[in-house]
Amino acid sequence: MPNVNYAKYFIGNSYVAPMSAENGGPTNVTFEPGCRNNWHVHHNQVQVLIAVSGRGWYVEEGKEPLEMTPGTVVAIPEGKKHWHGAAKDSWFQHLTYHTHVGENASNEWLEPVVDEVYNKLP
Repeated sequence: MPNVNYAKYFIGNSYVAPMSAENGGPTNVTFEPGCRNNWHVHHNQVQVLIAVSGRGWYVEEGKEPLEMTPGTVVAIPEGKKHWHGAAKDSWFQHLTYHTHVGENASNEWLEPVVDEVYNKLP
C-alpha cells in the first residue's frame, strides 16, 4: 500500500507492507527508483534493515555510503543520523524492524536528502 502516513518524510514514492509490525514484526518497505527518506535518528532503539530486492543505499552521517543489495543487513546504532533509499536506476525493497527498544523510543525526522548529495551516488 502507498506509504501515506510517512510520505512527507520521503522524496519520491514508497510503499509499505507491515508484517505483524504491531507485535514487533518487520515492515516491508519498497522504494521506487530515486526514492529516499529524510535524514533521521532513532532514539532508544536500534533499527535493522535487510535488503530484499533491487539496489539501494544506506548512508550514515560521517561514513561512506553503503550499497545495499539482496542479503545486505545493517544494524543502525541508536542515535546515529542516517537515511536509506533506492538507487537512481533501481527499485529497492528492504525489511525493517526495531530491536533493543528502550523506554520512550522514538524516531526524529530531519531534513530531506537534497539532490546535490543524492546525485553524487553511483
